[in-house]
Amino acid sequence: MGEGILIQHLVTLMGMLARELPDEQLTETRRLRGDAGMTTETVIIIAGLAALAIAVVAIIVTKVTAKANSIPTQ
Repeated sequence: MGEGILIQHLVTLMGMLARELPDEQLTETRRLRGDAGMTTETVIIIAGLAALAIAVVAIIVTKVTAKANSIPTQ
């Protein structure tokens, strides 16, 4: 359940960043002027690395939480 909350926060932050862009940096198609050189391969690699980073964070959170829960408190 913690991974879902993390992803939800990341998507919310990405939306907030997109709304902060000035309109003069966007074209009518709502694409950034500087992203015309992005190839499909680059986008796939970036998406894969982002997914891998989210998976690594989820694994670390799970392991740290399990270890914290196994510490005796009394």
